[in-house]
Amino acid sequence: MRGLIHSASLSRYAEVAERAGLSPARMLREFRLPPRSLRQPDLLVPIDSVRALLETSAARSGVESFGLLMAEARHLSDMGALGLLVREQPTLRLALEALTHHANRINESLHLVIEENRNIVVLREELLTGGSRPVRQATELAIGVVFRIMRFFLGAHWLPRRVCFAHAAPWDLSVYKRLFGGRVEFGQPFNGIVSTARDLTASNPNADPGIERLARRLLNTDPTRPAPDLSTRVRHLVVALIGTGSCRIETVALQLGIGRRTLHRRLRREGTTFSRIVGAVQRELAARYVQDRRRALAELSVALGFATPSAFSRWYRREFGETALAQRHRKPPIVGGAGPRPGR
Repeated sequence: MRGLIHSASLSRYAEVAERAGLSPARMLREFRLPPRSLRQPDLLVPIDSVRALLETSAARSGVESFGLLMAEARHLSDMGALGLLVREQPTLRLALEALTHHANRINESLHLVIEENRNIVVLREELLTGGSRPVRQATELAIGVVFRIMRFFLGAHWLPRRVCFAHAAPWDLSVYKRLFGGRVEFGQPFNGIVSTARDLTASNPNADPGIERLARRLLNTDPTRPAPDLSTRVRHLVVALIGTGSCRIETVALQLGIGRRTLHRRLRREGTTFSRIVGAVQRELAARYVQDRRRALAELSVALGFATPSAFSRWYRREFGETALAQRHRKPPIVGGAGPRPGR
């Protein structure tokens, strides 16, 4: 991972920070982010600096919904050419497919996956930043942006079946209820939005094919948005497949339209292997989620692609030097949100 993200990820940070009683300029300096990050959306900045800025801003201000408030304030235009491409799609399905295809080029740590099962559609989100550090605010920001895009197509009063977050519920649910109604759930096995297949057929009568082609050309020729290398594309597919029982090199090679040996050879040229990529994804997700005592370890072993809980247990001890149960008991339980409980 190159560890960089476009500064468009900080759109609306300044106004939310000021409302929360923070100095945007001082916060950016603290995390060594240049002030022009708030003015130049295509500036490349470190992913972990942005992650830490959002988490610290929420904790320091006591505004647990900091990332979600940024999403609520955003417009499609804040996403630049990608926002234009999404806006000009003729249906919501095509808009979400464009988003999932290009989002990883703007934020290489962001993985969006569309999963369908009969009439139910799940837009699942995962953030892989290369460590086990908190990503609550960045996660809620990403889910909030996707929700706003869906409402652009479905209308201001549309509500999904469920909005799911893997982390614990905050003390103050007012912002979540205002945005999602009563359909937000915490402590779930995944981060994402659950809707119906019918929702994805929503049309956009104002879609302009000419503008859509222009936006696609801008995305494909923008030198600040290089096409992802093969290892990044493989990591995206691993995130999508890891809990399905189909996360094999043959499956990934097929989806990439190349042979297994070709995939192996090209990954070696990039200094990695398929098994290393899978292992890195498993390690990051395991380190993050094993601390959440609401998740049964058997459930976690399935989500990480292990055939049995005992196989997961042996792997965890080998990778982390202790059992997952010992690690869970050594860490304090995750019981609340980012900020202090009101009244304390």
